Amino acid sequence: MKPINDGHVAKPGLAVVEVAAADDETAFAVQELLATPWAIAPADRTTHEPGEPGVRLRCYPDMRQAARLVNEEGIPGDIDAAGTGAEHPASKP
Repeated sequence: MKPINDGHVAKPGLAVVEVAAADDETAFAVQELLATPWAIAPADRTTHEPGEPGVRLRCYPDMRQAARLVNEEGIPGDIDAAGTGAEHPASKP
């Protein structure tokens, strides 16, 4: 994989996550889990290093930007940087 550059981690809340997994399906499933609470620059492919087991994937979560979620009633809400659900104004009486 290419080296991590300064821009990838230039500010608090930016991160680089490298996933090592047995197969592509597992690596992309982990990426999807990361994309649920945060904005993420996703990888579109995995890599395999000769002589090393499994595949690798690198993605770039931005924990400063919460992803939009929909609750059980179909009301959109946000998740804060800690990964907890924030109440949507429409859900308050």
